[in-house]
Amino acid sequence: MSALEDGVLDDGPLVEPSQLIDLDGLDIAFDDTVLRPRPWTLAQSHWAAELLPMLPEGPVLEVCAGVGHIGLAAVAGSDRDLVLADASERACSFARRNADAVRRSGSVEVRRARVEDLPHGHERFALLLADPPWVRTAEVDRFPADPRFAIDGGDDGLAVALECLDLAARSLVPGGAAILQLGTSEQAVSVARRLHDQDGPLHVREVRSHEPDGVLVLLA
Repeated sequence: MSALEDGVLDDGPLVEPSQLIDLDGLDIAFDDTVLRPRPWTLAQSHWAAELLPMLPEGPVLEVCAGVGHIGLAAVAGSDRDLVLADASERACSFARRNADAVRRSGSVEVRRARVEDLPHGHERFALLLADPPWVRTAEVDRFPADPRFAIDGGDDGLAVALECLDLAARSLVPGGAAILQLGTSEQAVSVARRLHDQDGPLHVREVRSHEPDGVLVLLA
């Protein structure tokens, strides 16, 4: 894996995937150079699908999207346009491949972009799906099969997650929502406290624990 340039990972072009996994009827391609799609993360897709009929008009944005399975499964039953964004060129290549394999009425755009570089211009989204790395730096060696770039969330595991909160505040349409993936209930409490202290437009509405795999937080 090559070095980061300006926070964007230039990790080479896509080659033929070594593995395919069926997730909600979607054939998702990946290999060992990207984060393996976890079946439990479809809980984020299913929650998003529940919310979409109740949200205002507008597209869906997934950041730290990896190979794109969460966002693709989330909009599978709707005609919402979808933007998949990730800082890794290789992850984006897989996301494009996976999006091309899905037939749907809404469009799918894949962007190689950092969280802090979004949104583009005045675009706004009805739903943000955020899947940031949330493993503490001191613990990344516990997961040798995972690319470090895809799991290292800084000292407390929340470095990129907090960037996702800022993105949600500036990119959601009025009445929009965000679903944030974290690692633990303790991290969810930290996020709720930060939003409370900021007294901004976003608040934690619900937390769904899927521990030991992870935690999902609804922001609205």
